[in-house]
This record gives sequence, C-alpha cells and structure tokens, in this order.
Amino acid sequence: MVTIYNRNLIRTIAAGAIGNVLEWYDFALYGYLAPIIADLFFPSDDPAVSLVKTFGVFAAGFFMRPLGSLVFGHIGDKFGRKQALALSIIVMAIATTLIGLLPTYHQIGLWAAVLLTVLRLFQGLSVGGEYTTSVSFLVEHAPPNRRGLIGSFGLFGAVLGILLGSAIGALLTGILSKESLYSYGWRIAFLVGIPLGLLGFYIRRKIEETPGFKQIEEAEEIAKYPLLETLRTAPKEFFKNIGLSTLQAVSFYVLFVYLTTYYSKVLGISFSKALTINTISMVVLVLSIPVMAFLSDIVGRKKVIITSIVSVILLSYPLFLMISSGETTKILIAHLTFAFITSGFMGTVPTVLVEMFPTKIRNTAYSVGYNLALALFGGTAPLVVTYLIKETGDILSPAYYLILASVIALIVAVSLKETAFEPLKK
Repeated sequence: MVTIYNRNLIRTIAAGAIGNVLEWYDFALYGYLAPIIADLFFPSDDPAVSLVKTFGVFAAGFFMRPLGSLVFGHIGDKFGRKQALALSIIVMAIATTLIGLLPTYHQIGLWAAVLLTVLRLFQGLSVGGEYTTSVSFLVEHAPPNRRGLIGSFGLFGAVLGILLGSAIGALLTGILSKESLYSYGWRIAFLVGIPLGLLGFYIRRKIEETPGFKQIEEAEEIAKYPLLETLRTAPKEFFKNIGLSTLQAVSFYVLFVYLTTYYSKVLGISFSKALTINTISMVVLVLSIPVMAFLSDIVGRKKVIITSIVSVILLSYPLFLMISSGETTKILIAHLTFAFITSGFMGTVPTVLVEMFPTKIRNTAYSVGYNLALALFGGTAPLVVTYLIKETGDILSPAYYLILASVIALIVAVSLKETAFEPLKK
C-alpha cells in the first residue's frame, strides 16, 4: 500500500521533472533550429558566418544565466523553492511564445535580430534559476538513501525536455517541405510553449515547500545575503561546483545540442537524419541518468563520477573518429556510446552539488556556481567548436574540447568527499 508520504513524494518528483521538461524544451529548441534561424534572422553570403552569429545569440542567452541564478537563487533561499520555480516557468513561456511570433530579417531587417536577442536573454534569465532550484527542491524532499535517484529527476526532466525539442525538430523537418518549414513550421515548435507554460505553472503552484526550507524559516535562520555568505563560508565548495559543472556544460552542449548542426553542416548529413540520430541517443541518455544516479546511492557518488569522467577522456577521440567517417551506422553507435558514458557524470553530479551546501545558502550557492560554468563553457561550446573547426580545418576539434573539460573535472572529482552516506547539511 502506498503511503501518503510516498504519494506526496511521487507528486513532488513529477512536478520537478515536468517543470524542467517544459523549461528545457523551450530553451533548447533554439539550438536545434539553429540552421533555420541562421537563414531567417542572420542571412549572409557565407553560411558559416550566419551560423556563428546564430550561436553567438545562443551564447548570449547563457550569459544571462548567472544573473538568473542570482535572482531566482535569492528568491529560493529567501522566500522558498516553490516561489522561484513558479515564477521561472512563466518568464520562459512568455519569451518562447514571443520568439514564435517574431517577424524575420526579411520583414523588419536588423530589428528582427535585436528582438530575438532580447528574448533569448529573458530565456537565459529564467533557465538560470529553474534547473538548479528544482534539483535542490527534489533532494531536500528525498529520503536519505535515495537522494541521488530522486535528485536526478531534475536532470531527467531537463533532458526529456531537450529530447522533446529534438523530436519535434525531427518531426517537423521530416514531414514539412523546406519552404513550409521556413515559412511557418519553425514557429509551431516555439508556440507549443503557450499551453506547456500554463500547465507547468499550474502544477508548480500545487506543490509543497521543502522540509529543509520550512525548518530554517521557522527557526528564523534564513540568510540575509546568501551569495555573500556562500563566499564567506564555503568558497572551496563553490569553486568545486564550477569545476564539475564545466564538464557538464561542455559535454551536454557539444554532444546533444551542437552535434545536430555538426552532422548537417560539417558532415553533410540531412538535417532530419541528424535530429533523428540525436533523438535516439538522448533516449539512451534520459533512461541511463536515473540508473546511474541510483547506482551512486549504492556504491557512492565519487566512484560513479570518476569512472564516467575517465571514460570520456579515453573515448572522446576514437568516438569522434567514428563520427567523422560520415557513415550513419558508425555515427549512431558513437553517439549512443557518448550518451551512456556521460550519463554517469550527468546523473550524479547534480545531487553532489546540492549536498555540498547547507540549506540556507544551498539554492544560491549551487545556482550561481553552476550557471557561471554554463555561461562560460556551455552556451559558448557550439560557438567555440564551430570557430575551431572553421579556423583549423580539423573536424575533430570537438573531441579536444571535451577532453580538456574532462581533465578539469577529474582534478576536482578526485578531491571530493563522499556524500552519499552522510546526512544532508542543515
């Protein structure tokens, strides 16, 4: 018989995961439709120049994430995780809907690019507080021996949302002609944000605040300035957060956002087939994340994280050699392998980062450190590897970038204390 506690926990997990599905579908859609957006908003005689500009705006959204993490992290630590989560999803839904309604460069000229950039900045602001707050929310609700598993549902929802974005992109490019896709098809994908945003807001207004936040609220121990207290009391943990988040940023945005464009523009594979390969690989990723997180509850976070990082270091180059062959079967096998080996890291690190900090600064400390890494190394990853390939002519450049980020994360991972079997910090 399911207890009330378990029913509440299931509802909490569903709310955290669903919110991330909605948020990350909206945010990632831009990356998947980058080749189309490049032509519609940044036309140029050189397709590579258009693409670099498009990914530049993609990166600009990420540079708003640290500000978003400050705003929503502060709200989460001062007024509760629930309030921050409800507000963030409304901001994202409005911005995404307006992108779907924007006139293009051929209709209003440069203003199209300006307006697109502004809306991407608001998307970045929202996402900066969304994901990390949801992970804090889930871990604080979790039983002590299942924090890894339950905390992973924040990323599970995020990846599922990005998977949905990839699937919608694959569907639209598969069933619509190029003319229809450029005329109205791309707008449909963004306008889906209207009902999804309303549904997400409704669900999140119904969820309960975390026990940990209620305790510090009742004890009047809420931090007045959470960021300053983080830098004063937990500077080492804050910078470890940035180091671990660097690999999460680079690996995800190179392997599961940028590669669709890489397949299409560098290897000459049809955009529809590229999105299909990415979608299949993300199915493996989204299924592997909770499995690896559950494993970390049993054997410890550190073992799972280090094994995953070492695998990325050793296999990135040979896997990109397979991808560079241009053969569909080899590309799919390599991409699926990347999905599996990175799931150990991606599924486990979020809970570790939450476990590093006490309740009163947790949301801000985790959010700001994570989003600084995402802004510096995640949002810029497609731009960096596109530039490296263009300047060096080496189509294996993404592998080198992945290896570099992995080495940085490994240095941090080795220094971690095992947190799986310790109580959550008060």
